[in-house]
Amino acid sequence: MMTTALQQAFAAELDAAQDNWRQGRLDAAFTHLENAHVLGQRRLGWHFHVHLWMLRVGWAKRDQREILGQLWRLFLTPLGHLTGRLPIGNTGGANVNAFTPMPVRKELEEVLRGEGMESKSDNGLGD
Repeated sequence: MMTTALQQAFAAELDAAQDNWRQGRLDAAFTHLENAHVLGQRRLGWHFHVHLWMLRVGWAKRDQREILGQLWRLFLTPLGHLTGRLPIGNTGGANVNAFTPMPVRKELEEVLRGEGMESKSDNGLGD
């Protein structure tokens, strides 16, 4: 069961990303998308949506590495969910390996802990 805190935290990060996007602050938008990725990666729809937005930011920045990385992650995301192998804490950008678990920032960890998710890493497919 999903907690209201997780829904609110995810929505706040996505809203902040979209606000920054509209204002042309693409790096700030991407930072909020990374937070949203950490919070939403266990929910297929949220996870996929964040990667679409990351692709959009990469496209706007004309960042070929990010574009290709996000296309790859959009392919991997359903596979990661099917297998249940998602590296916890991975921020989802092309600047990090899609299979590498990462430490979770304290404020995000508190929200995830309330959801019953450990911040310890799982190795696996998809980020």
